[in-house]
Amino acid sequence: MTMTLQQIIKIGEAISHPVRLKLLYLLSERERYVYELSKDLNLSRQVIQLHLKRLENAGFIESDLRLEDDDNRAKKFFKLKEFDVKLEIEDLAKVFQ
Repeated sequence: MTMTLQQIIKIGEAISHPVRLKLLYLLSERERYVYELSKDLNLSRQVIQLHLKRLENAGFIESDLRLEDDDNRAKKFFKLKEFDVKLEIEDLAKVFQ
């Protein structure tokens, strides 16, 4: 399946930032929630949320909202989806011809 120019750009932008690459690495170990990722990377939850949203929109990760048993608070867990990033010459040819 060939990619559109928009898909190529979305994937490229998603993996073009060191924090997002680190998030992919951390999520490859196990699923995590935002607060935990925020502590691991020493960044605010808002910044982590923005990076996670970019990765989710590009199809690298998925999220799941769950209620905690002990205090009934909702936590959004993120996990890595299986992916294989590959840009073919045919993709570029289809876009630019």
